[in-house]
Amino acid sequence: MSVMRDYKASTTTGKIANYVDTRVGASHIVKEFGRKLFPDHWSFMLGEVAMYSFAIVVLSGTFLTFFFDPSMAHVVYEGAYKPLYGVEMSAAYASTLDISFEVRGGLFMRQVHHWGALIFVASLSVHMLRVFFTGAFRRPRELNWVIGVVLWILAIAAGFTGYSLPDDVLSGNGLRIIDGMMKAIPVVGTYISFFFFGGEFPGDQIIPRLYSLHIMVVPAFIILFIALHLFLVVVHKHTQYPGPGRREDNVVGYPIGPVFATKAGGFFFIVFGIIALISGFFQINAVWNYGPYDPSPVSAGTQPDWYVGFGDGILRLMPGMLGDFSFLWHIPMPWGWNALPMGVLVPMIPMGILVVGMFAWPWIERGITGDNREHHILDRPRNAPGRTAVGVAAVIFYCVMWAAASSDLMATHFMMSLNDVAYILRFLLIFGPIIGFIVTKRICLALQRKDREIALHGRETGVIEFTPEGAILERHELVDEYRLYELVSYESPEPVPAQPNKKGKITLLEKLRARWARHFFEDRVEPVTAQELAEAHAEHDTDRRKLQSSVETAVRELEGKRDRS
Repeated sequence: MSVMRDYKASTTTGKIANYVDTRVGASHIVKEFGRKLFPDHWSFMLGEVAMYSFAIVVLSGTFLTFFFDPSMAHVVYEGAYKPLYGVEMSAAYASTLDISFEVRGGLFMRQVHHWGALIFVASLSVHMLRVFFTGAFRRPRELNWVIGVVLWILAIAAGFTGYSLPDDVLSGNGLRIIDGMMKAIPVVGTYISFFFFGGEFPGDQIIPRLYSLHIMVVPAFIILFIALHLFLVVVHKHTQYPGPGRREDNVVGYPIGPVFATKAGGFFFIVFGIIALISGFFQINAVWNYGPYDPSPVSAGTQPDWYVGFGDGILRLMPGMLGDFSFLWHIPMPWGWNALPMGVLVPMIPMGILVVGMFAWPWIERGITGDNREHHILDRPRNAPGRTAVGVAAVIFYCVMWAAASSDLMATHFMMSLNDVAYILRFLLIFGPIIGFIVTKRICLALQRKDREIALHGRETGVIEFTPEGAILERHELVDEYRLYELVSYESPEPVPAQPNKKGKITLLEKLRARWARHFFEDRVEPVTAQELAEAHAEHDTDRRKLQSSVETAVRELEGKRDRS
């Protein structure tokens, strides 16, 4: 019978490590996760930028909480910023000025916090675009995609709640827009606004409530969903781009320890350094220029932070009247007439379509393609022209709404009528996505045909050759096996016609699916088959040998003539 003896470490570090290991099983955790492989591609760093910038936002926000006073109590400012000396304002705005002008490093930390938040939302958005265009949301990662969309919404919520805390004119007007959208909701809108603001707008409770949401509730949910996201990444393993040796059942990359962890640690400090550099040299949200919030003035030429611009923009694009037709409706109710401001309610529909479409897309695409297989190899966007075209259309739809938030600045800077800017943006909102879909799909198909040509006949070198027979040829250089694998290793599904159900009937939903399948796949480009590739390369080898033989014959004849002369 063998006896298990406890390991006795000889060094202090070893004793500490052994103590932790025997009580929490750290060695098993390190063994399991330390060998986890991660592919090496620059686009995978976008998610890391989002995570690191969020960590920087949390750290800088912790510093700001020591000095910020989330109160709407009225005070008279007697601080260092003389233009506002003696002005009545809220304690929240006064403490923001104190952080900016009297706390050592306070303005820098404010800007680190604000720039970090902008970069967090931006990198998260671009990371989601990478996931979408490469098809990384497909089975088994549908739930992880949903978690990503929830994180995107939470990031916007975190940004907006923090943006509103200084209680200046700019943030107050943003809250006024939210108040108007709440009150536009039929029947219950006024009650929602009353409970949210603690009375009639602006009330005296909104800043403390936003502060609680900003520093506790929203960050807690963000941390929770980031943990869930990373957990599912580990469970499902990381996706990878196509290449030699990369299959659906393996991962080609570096382990977490020590390679990936070392690179990730260095990359964190790069992100931190860039945010610090931007914060030190580029001013943002100079609240002292706006003054404390007063419901009466509305500053001109101001826009919200970019990530909420799409909501402001779509409100600006909605007309109040179309000829004699008014969008302010009055609906009879049992208790009397109820106002229905469709000019505010209708713009919520495009925003809702965008968000709901993001949540539902994995299942929408599965329904269109009928593909329910597991996917761990990513698509090149050109090899999924239907999906890429839909993504570009959605981006154009979002960007037009986002750009409309600056419609007044466009008019003043480009010397245009504000109405003309609105008409142009309304046209682009409707027809821009359609044009973007068509053009993007044509570009993707053209790139596929170009890839097919390169795979079969090689890359054009620009070298022109003249054969002894008088033919003029351009030399082609065959690509290497890594590039060739990238060009030929993809699938191009054929459109599946509408299928009858168990009762032998073709439903309306099935007809709609078949129609979208045609839009996705009807102009498909056939991938290069192994037989086509072998035949093309054999033909090129024959042509090369013939050309080489002709050149050698010509050279021998030329040398014979020289010898005879």
